[in-house]
Amino acid sequence: MLQIKSKYKIAKRLGAGVFEQTQSQKFALSEARSSKKRERRGGRGGSDFGRQLLEKQRVRYTYGLSEKQLSNYAQQAIGQKDPSGELHRSLEMRADSVFYRAGFAPTRRAARQALSHGNVKINGVRTTRPSHRLKKGDKIEIRDGARTSPLYAGLAEKEDKRPVPAWLSADVNLLTIEVTGEPQYNVIDAGLDYSTVFEFYSR
Repeated sequence: MLQIKSKYKIAKRLGAGVFEQTQSQKFALSEARSSKKRERRGGRGGSDFGRQLLEKQRVRYTYGLSEKQLSNYAQQAIGQKDPSGELHRSLEMRADSVFYRAGFAPTRRAARQALSHGNVKINGVRTTRPSHRLKKGDKIEIRDGARTSPLYAGLAEKEDKRPVPAWLSADVNLLTIEVTGEPQYNVIDAGLDYSTVFEFYSR
């Protein structure tokens, strides 16, 4: 599992969106003030390599991947007809990402822990692999032994629910998730530019 020492320090360099904890108004205001100070000092120049490295790191930290994992995903996607779309699907269709997107965990890290601890079944089979790639028609459910955990017992009563993507169907009462479609990549919505990541790995 990817170990992260200082999320706020990393988020100041890569952007607030890389961690759920830094997606707040307070952090945004702090970063805006820091940006103005950098502009007054003349800003920070950036080479093509620096731009590529920064975007690669943004993707890596957003999804909580090791360098080797992201490299493997990128290399597999490069040969596809739509590399960016394929990479996006590979990352979003990971079991931990689906679990998080469906609102069953507050962060992707928490989703990875839930899967690693065996709290989840995929198509009726218990799994401990957060990286398991799902496909349309697959179903996730909280296993019986974990359903009484405070982590899941109060999901239906949560008021600050995140919107569930259209390609997922989540039932917080039955504690089930179904993959009903596939995520579509849009650089604006995703906030990640995969083409720059491919530039990095194609050097």
